[in-house]
Amino acid sequence: MTIEEFREKAKNEDWVPGWDAIESVFKKLYPEQEPHHFASKIEKRAMFGGPEYIDGYSLYKSPNGYTHIVTFGMTELYAEEESLGGEYSRWGYEMTMKLPEDDPEQCVWAVNLLGNLGRYTYTKESWFEPGHFMSNLGESIKTDVDSCLTAIMVVPDTEAEGIDTIYGRVDFLQFVGITTEEYEMLKADPSKAPLLAEAMRKDTPHLVTDINRTRSYKV
Repeated sequence: MTIEEFREKAKNEDWVPGWDAIESVFKKLYPEQEPHHFASKIEKRAMFGGPEYIDGYSLYKSPNGYTHIVTFGMTELYAEEESLGGEYSRWGYEMTMKLPEDDPEQCVWAVNLLGNLGRYTYTKESWFEPGHFMSNLGESIKTDVDSCLTAIMVVPDTEAEGIDTIYGRVDFLQFVGITTEEYEMLKADPSKAPLLAEAMRKDTPHLVTDINRTRSYKV
């Protein structure tokens, strides 16, 4: 897209090219489905001095029996001329997570978790890549329940494929809950992350995070 074409499109205040690019990926996965959407409050968004770096979250119902969450905010969403033609759109990825819950309200804890991870990246300038993992200091990743899942691991989303946008590359990184034992195993040998994901996929092909999981995988 040329600068002239960009400026012409940007005259339309409703044009959100980055946001539209993300939605285009999920419309292919979930055609004709209107997702449930959570939006952060305008006054709390980082662009206005607030603590929220993710503008919104869409939740899709997968025919495979889980809810698929995607963030909007790790990449450039709006019409920003200075971002045109970059190698990566901001951090170069949006975050996803998959839960067995059917009710969107039961997914709010995961939405909050992804929001915290986004805030961590922006404030610490420390981004995530496949194979990365992070502990919640031994506490459940869902703070209001006692769960064996006390850490997260990052993998490429099992379904959402990355795209090239006018702002640069956008990939989709899926965050998967793991147990303390699995975290300690990865801490001792980070190269085992792909092996752990492969072992988990034998039971849950799309790496759905079930907060009630008690089994730890060993590789």
